[in-house]
Amino acid sequence: MRGAISVDTERCKGCGLCVVACPLHLLHIADKSVNMKGYSYVTQESWEACNGCTSCAIVCPDGCISVYRTREA
Repeated sequence: MRGAISVDTERCKGCGLCVVACPLHLLHIADKSVNMKGYSYVTQESWEACNGCTSCAIVCPDGCISVYRTREA
């Protein structure tokens, strides 16, 4: 299985809970980018390494993260 996340950057407050929850350490808070509300938001680093475990989406208090899974051919 491969996974990928989609972050609603305008709703993300950059709390960092998903960063801590990711078992593969693929998420980080954007250093120099902010949303319209002035919050730094989460981004995914290595797209090909995500396994789609949904840990990040489960802990997100604002429901900003959607996880997609596909089977590798």
